Amino acid sequence: MKLLSVLCAAAIAVPLAACSSTPSPKSAEKRADVKADAQAALNKAQADDPTLSARLNDCQAYAVFPKVGKGAAGVGGAYGHGVLYEQGKMVGYCDLSQATVGAQLGVQTYTEIVCFETPEALARFKDGTFTLDAQASAVAVKSGAGANAKYQDGVAVLTRNESGLMAEAAVGGQKFRYQPL
Repeated sequence: MKLLSVLCAAAIAVPLAACSSTPSPKSAEKRADVKADAQAALNKAQADDPTLSARLNDCQAYAVFPKVGKGAAGVGGAYGHGVLYEQGKMVGYCDLSQATVGAQLGVQTYTEIVCFETPEALARFKDGTFTLDAQASAVAVKSGAGANAKYQDGVAVLTRNESGLMAEAAVGGQKFRYQPL
C-alpha cells in the first residue's frame, strides 16, 4: 500500500514539477550532465540499431531525452530534460512532460529520441506548439528500428527502455519546451 501511495504522489508531482522548471537545467553542472547523458544515450541507441545513424543524418533535427522518469497508479506522469541537435550539433535544451490517465501501474525510466523530418515540425517544436498525443506511436530501439520508424506529421519517435516496469492501457499526451543555447 505504501508503494501505491508513493506512485500516486510521483504521478502527480512529475507534471507539476515540469510547470515550474525551465527546459534548461538550472546549474552548469546539471546542463553538462544532461549533455553527457544525451550523448551516452545516442551511443547506446546507435549500438543497438546501426540504421539509426542514417535516420539521424537524414532528418532536420532530433531531440534526445536520455532519462525520462515515469510513474503511474491510475493517473500517471513523466518528465525529462533533453537536448536538441541540428546537423549533429547541439543547439539547445528541451524538456518533455507527460500526463496520462487509465489502467496503469508502475515506474520506469526510458530514453526518447524525437526525429523531425520537416522544417515545419522542427519550428513547432521550437516555438512550443508541438505535442504528441495518444495517437502517436513510438518504435522501440532495436536493430532496424531507425530504418523502420515511420514519420507521422513530420515526426518519428523512438524509445529505449532503461529500467523499471510499467503496465498500462492509458491515454494522454506529451508536451515539449525548447530553449536555445
